[in-house]
Amino acid sequence: MRSIRVETSTATILLTETPEPKVRDRQTGEIAKDAVSGEALMKVGVVYIDEGESALIHVTVPESGVTDGLVLGAPVSLPGLVARPWESVFNGQQRHGIAYRAAAVTAGAFPGAVVGAGA
Repeated sequence: MRSIRVETSTATILLTETPEPKVRDRQTGEIAKDAVSGEALMKVGVVYIDEGESALIHVTVPESGVTDGLVLGAPVSLPGLVARPWESVFNGQQRHGIAYRAAAVTAGAFPGAVVGAGA
């Protein structure tokens, strides 16, 4: 399926779960690897807030894209964030969702305050 770029320039993205290895097979504990590079993949939880709406999402990033200095509750940046719809059948049941992937997760900043708010 096609990947869709996610515009993040006006969004506030806050770290809700520290990066941890993404598990490919829960029974064996096998860690997921990038299909092209073979690099280990990490999963990070964030709340994505934009235009008055918010969503809790998990984002996959390569292990080398996880930077130091990430703090729970603090803003982060997700360069190269894309969304990819997916479908599968598991135990005879149709499942679907959206998978998110970014090139990295880095410490970010809150978007600039609105000038003149409340005046």
